[in-house]
Amino acid sequence: MTSATSYPLLERIDSPECLRRLPESELEPMAEELRDFLLHSVARSGGHLAAGLGTIELTIALHYVFNTPEDRLVWDVGHQAYPHKVLTGRREQLGTIRQAGGLAPFPARHESPYDIFGVGHSSTSISAALGMAIAAKQRGENRKSIAIIGDGGMTAGMAYEALDHAGALDADLLVILNDNEMSISPNVGAISSYLTRLLSGRVYSTVREGSKKVLEHMPPPMWELARRTEEHVKGMVAPGTLFEEMGFNYFGPMDGHDLASLVRTLRNLHKLSGPRLLHIVTRKGKGYTLAEENPVTYHGVTPFDPKVGLQHAPKKPSPAVSYTQVFSQWLCDMAAQDAHLVGITPAMREGSGLVKFSECFPERYFDVGIAEQHSVTLAAGMACDGLKPVVAIYSTFLQRAYDQLIHDVALQNLPVLFAIDRAGVVGPDGPTHAGSFDLSYLRCVPNMVVMAPADENECRQMLYTGFLLEQPAAVRYPRGKGPGVAVEAKMTALPVGKAELKREGQGIAILAFGAMVAPALEAAEKLDASVVNMRFVKPLDENMILEMAMSHELLVTVEDNAIAGGAGSAVNECLANHGIPVPVLLHGLPDCYLEHGSREELLAHCHLDGPGILRSIETYRAQLPKSKAAMAPSVIGVHG
Repeated sequence: MTSATSYPLLERIDSPECLRRLPESELEPMAEELRDFLLHSVARSGGHLAAGLGTIELTIALHYVFNTPEDRLVWDVGHQAYPHKVLTGRREQLGTIRQAGGLAPFPARHESPYDIFGVGHSSTSISAALGMAIAAKQRGENRKSIAIIGDGGMTAGMAYEALDHAGALDADLLVILNDNEMSISPNVGAISSYLTRLLSGRVYSTVREGSKKVLEHMPPPMWELARRTEEHVKGMVAPGTLFEEMGFNYFGPMDGHDLASLVRTLRNLHKLSGPRLLHIVTRKGKGYTLAEENPVTYHGVTPFDPKVGLQHAPKKPSPAVSYTQVFSQWLCDMAAQDAHLVGITPAMREGSGLVKFSECFPERYFDVGIAEQHSVTLAAGMACDGLKPVVAIYSTFLQRAYDQLIHDVALQNLPVLFAIDRAGVVGPDGPTHAGSFDLSYLRCVPNMVVMAPADENECRQMLYTGFLLEQPAAVRYPRGKGPGVAVEAKMTALPVGKAELKREGQGIAILAFGAMVAPALEAAEKLDASVVNMRFVKPLDENMILEMAMSHELLVTVEDNAIAGGAGSAVNECLANHGIPVPVLLHGLPDCYLEHGSREELLAHCHLDGPGILRSIETYRAQLPKSKAAMAPSVIGVHG
């Protein structure tokens, strides 16, 4: 590889147009420079690494052959799009990726005209590219639409819905299946099993057995040729059957790191029309041995030295553990007590903390792939017949299964527990991964119990509480560590719908939800305010709310959720229903999409840290009339 500081070819590429001026003979050395640059840049800044290393040659070939951005490249998920950012004028900014004010972690339309479609969730590329192909036809424009989807994205039903539609329309669409045998966690599901079933079917078996009889009379070299031929049949004929049946012309599989062959193949496919699917085989982490050997570890990285790889520093003793770790331990402890518990995740075993559970209880662990809708209805079916499902899912991914949550779980009042990770402000992954809306979209659903823990121990006890209920329940908790409260081994059910007075003050009462209790307490010390840990968003502790309203001049609700329809809105509805005329400041996430940055930076930006809460309350209180009664007609003050 080249040195970490010298990229004579890459430094000439400020746009794909510059790339297309290179002779083909310089593409391979340019690919080596790009791979080296990507490795060292991400090693300095942190970010997604292994996926991008695997798409170097594909990205170069696509921009070399197609007239981007006029021809539309639609990336799936976005982890694999770092090389695309480098080649489209953002090379010098790559070191800022996922940082406040820096490059977005995924393709983003506002960032570059080459980012044709914003992305963060999986399996959207084929639908979006098909929409663009239809638009081109409707507008009479001669341009190509190309969807690049990782094989992890092919575990989601949405991808097949789009393939089915594209085939039926005979759309001018090229789908590139980047087969690296990985998504984030190792792939699961029936796609690989499909090939096995196909190859064990009657037609294939008949041909195979008939060939054996013929070859019985042939010399050994013919047997070796037959063995090799069989492997080629498995790899090159069978995978295309599914796609051919859906109306696509299938090409491949081919080596996704053979740049010259990729360029030739894409040129040929450029000349064709109709639905085409190119199946390429790549290696996640390609060119960096440590990432090739452990692509899960090197999927997303913190800064590290490429010469030695990721190093796990000795852990310093600390009472603070992450909420994900709390859930992980609770799940194993609860499973040991109750044989009916089953754990479900939509392809986020590591992120949601199910690794230990999957090892200890493999028969009760279900990774459904990137299929959030299926995960929820699967849980509903299990609950119908006596199992106790726990669905571990990110807040942003549960949005994809909202209909299933309402129709299949809540409507039937089934005892499914949702352990909702990454709730509220998430951080570097940006708005696509923020859990900004779960309190709003959960609390309006009948039969749901919705809880938000203030600390690590409360998280454990809430999970236990929700698991015992004979109805749907959700515990939503943020990314990262809690305030450092020791976690009790004993599990104790909390009284449903009961809040906890954490600090008794005067004048102002802060009603805090979940992770906002700690910063609320910090602000309250300066204000001598009362603080209530509300615990339950649904059902609300209305008695506590009314008590605080009658004994304080100002109520403040604090939540790391969108203000619209959130927990503060629920408090306001309670006060309105009881005709209580008290001024209320609703404090939460503003009515906009928050860009990427650290969780701490974003909370401070939204005034949801201790100093921010203090400033917001003081500003609002200064605007109030001296007489509380004068505020009777006005109920809400919104921080924006």
